Amino acid sequence: MDIHHLQKVSEPLQKVFLQLTSKHEVFNFLRDLLTQEEIIELSQRLDIAYRLQKWEIYKKIEEETWASSTTIARVAKFLNGEFGWYRKALKK
Repeated sequence: MDIHHLQKVSEPLQKVFLQLTSKHEVFNFLRDLLTQEEIIELSQRLDIAYRLQKWEIYKKIEEETWASSTTIARVAKFLNGEFGWYRKALKK
């Protein structure tokens, strides 16, 4: 699936997120939308991005988050990628 199609398909989801006004609303929406495991996985990826940004080594991140080295590498790829949205989100 190309990026333009993905953007179009996810537009209703994007609009819903923009309309949520509190952490409570976001959490409740995530709880309804995703499984517990998916919420944990997304939270883990954000934690990994934060740790990588602080220059923690992969081995330490792997030991403390229980994430695979593949997941850590994938997050690193996007953290340092051309768009940099992990970095932008972490600054907010």
